[in-house]
Amino acid sequence: MNISTATPTPSPRPQAITLGGGCFWCTEAVFVRVKGVLTVTSGYSNGHTVKPSYEQVCTGNTGHNEVVQITYDVHQISLRELLEIFFVIHDPTTLNRQGNDVGTQYRSGIYWSDEDDRAVAQQVLDDVNQHLSGQVVTELLPLNNFSAAEDYHQDYFANHPNQGYCAFVVAPKVQKFLHTFADKVRDA
Repeated sequence: MNISTATPTPSPRPQAITLGGGCFWCTEAVFVRVKGVLTVTSGYSNGHTVKPSYEQVCTGNTGHNEVVQITYDVHQISLRELLEIFFVIHDPTTLNRQGNDVGTQYRSGIYWSDEDDRAVAQQVLDDVNQHLSGQVVTELLPLNNFSAAEDYHQDYFANHPNQGYCAFVVAPKVQKFLHTFADKVRDA
């Protein structure tokens, strides 16, 4: 009997990146549809208040950004591909604003936990900035003070597709993703 003693190569642990691209309802609604994305958690990061509430973040006084924390399978999608989607679905050239959402909590940001991720993000950010003639205002910082948003914010678009903001702001971003990145859409 010939039994192999070779240990199978373990698959890498899921990777995570945290992105701020305006209202987290919009960003979450797109990334839950991306092939290779395992989880998307709406939350707050890079502020000074520990575990702030939505109401506190909305004042702009906590320093937090509305973000989504994305875990993904590197065998199905790369960080570069996720960031390419990110830069298409929001405007990285408006400081502290996405459409009618205005305030520091809506700033464009990439928050990393791993030096390799920082390097990839810097490369993509430089490419996008060159393409947009140096107008990109996206911050690239280490992830700090992340906390999940309240339960009612999770899967908000899926649970409230006919709510006014969802119908008129979130849905067009989802459609843009579906049209632009058809090859990246997860199977239903």
